[in-house]
Amino acid sequence: MKSVALHNLGCKVNAYELDVMQQMLQEKGYVIVPFDEVADIYIVNTCTVTNIADRKSRQMLHQAKARNPQAVVVAVGCYVQTGGEEALREAGVDIAVGNNKKKDLAFILDEFLRQREESEGFAEFVTDINGACDYEEMTLKQTAGHTRAYVKIQDGCNQFCSYCIIPYARGRVRSRRWEDIHEELQGLAEAGYKEIVLTGIHISSYGIDFDDGAWNRKESVIQRKTDGQRGYAGSPKLFDLLERIQDVDGISRIRLGSLEPRIITKEAAARLASMPKICPHFHLSLQSGCDETLKRMNRRYTTGEYLKCVEYLRDVFAHPAITTDVIVGFPGETSEEFEETFAFLNKVNLYEMHIFKYSKRKGTAAASMKGQVPGHVQTERSNRLQELKKEQSGAFLAAYIGKEEEVLFEDARVINNERYQFGHTREYVRVAKQTNENLSNHMATGKIAGFLYEGVLLME
Repeated sequence: MKSVALHNLGCKVNAYELDVMQQMLQEKGYVIVPFDEVADIYIVNTCTVTNIADRKSRQMLHQAKARNPQAVVVAVGCYVQTGGEEALREAGVDIAVGNNKKKDLAFILDEFLRQREESEGFAEFVTDINGACDYEEMTLKQTAGHTRAYVKIQDGCNQFCSYCIIPYARGRVRSRRWEDIHEELQGLAEAGYKEIVLTGIHISSYGIDFDDGAWNRKESVIQRKTDGQRGYAGSPKLFDLLERIQDVDGISRIRLGSLEPRIITKEAAARLASMPKICPHFHLSLQSGCDETLKRMNRRYTTGEYLKCVEYLRDVFAHPAITTDVIVGFPGETSEEFEETFAFLNKVNLYEMHIFKYSKRKGTAAASMKGQVPGHVQTERSNRLQELKKEQSGAFLAAYIGKEEEVLFEDARVINNERYQFGHTREYVRVAKQTNENLSNHMATGKIAGFLYEGVLLME
């Protein structure tokens, strides 16, 4: 019985895929151990979104080899796609598995171990990491949490934002068939999960690669578009998918991952509001509040259009939680451009902002742009936005005080010798209730009395 230690870097899609890979290995009889223990096999699900992510991926691979020089070290995912064979050899990798082969990891590992045993040495076995492929079907049965499960519905991105390497690491948009999504959802519902989060690399593009309305094996063989289109086509298939999920018994809440702002039209917002299981929690990635900066980022919308999207959601939902990502210090961002961003974010007044200092990524258009912003300037700008975020977030949460809210409880913690059960509202607001009851995976409604501490509300 071989022991396997796994470590994940990067996004929610990576985390989902690692859960599936671990599940497949366990089904094959491998014993899962913590990554900081000595293991026979180490698997690192890598990330390549920034140069720092590349470095972290290499560090984790080196750590694995140092922990047990005789171990098989497996690099999986995005850094495998972009790092090249030389970089992988340097990191001491025995097996490299690209994004299009993750579903075959258990088989690849079995084959490697068989070849090594037969040759009485380390047989090099590097998988094909560049082959074109359909959606790579992986089905999750269980996650580490007990209330919320992530469900991957698509992979790849056609956007080619000037700062982003992901289209090169993940490839073009590939959407998952409804039949496979439905099967996974039913299994998760039967396992007791009440809330699912739809995730992917660019979920707003779900279905743009389907022709003739076919998105189910029973309808016809799917013909996928191969015309090399790079843009977002505004497919309504994501909303068709959401309407189908409404009918899955046992699933009470549907939460969406990051959305392309342009997908939220007036009609789309009304359609979302008509679906009772949809959580009014929307992550609309902005990146900059300055139109000139957005052009350099190749984001394909204006701040005015973004504001319209937010207003459409606020027109149909009582108090939607709208969150975003913002990059500060993008190449060419002047003081005036940053002030435009600050003023816009002050105006749009969101629940949460995830603020990132621009990090140069080799291989992207932005890496060679003029006007790279010094680190200390990026830090100053980031700090100002962090203060604005704190102020806006606090005001958004304070609006719940005195109101009745439904909470899906998840975990418990002891604070000052008192036991609290923690969970989230439909808007993904964190709420605590003082109780000795085990409310995990139960929904309860109660009045919000105030703050337990910053960022967490207290239910009576």
